[in-house]
Amino acid sequence: MRRRQLLQQAAEAAAARARQAHSPLACSLCERTVQTTSRHHLVPREQGGRYGPVADLCQPCHSSIHRFLSNRELARRYPSVETLRQAPELQEYLDWIRKSRVEVVKW
Repeated sequence: MRRRQLLQQAAEAAAARARQAHSPLACSLCERTVQTTSRHHLVPREQGGRYGPVADLCQPCHSSIHRFLSNRELARRYPSVETLRQAPELQEYLDWIRKSRVEVVKW
């Protein structure tokens, strides 16, 4: 029963993302408006987060998270977007990316 509920929640989340496909997207971490986002498992799948919460991140933020933090650190110390925003390892990057126009958004 639990698996069915998790799959239902995942399907509902995917449907919500599809509805937003034609509206401006925002990265959950840097909060910039971007053209595309990717799903980041807040607790990595290999650490037991396969059906756990996800965050929509721009590709630069998603890549930087995995460059600066191990999956073990993500699972143990940073299981939410709020804790990721406070991560000392990401502060310099976040200061830079929030000021940067890394991609041009065309609507």
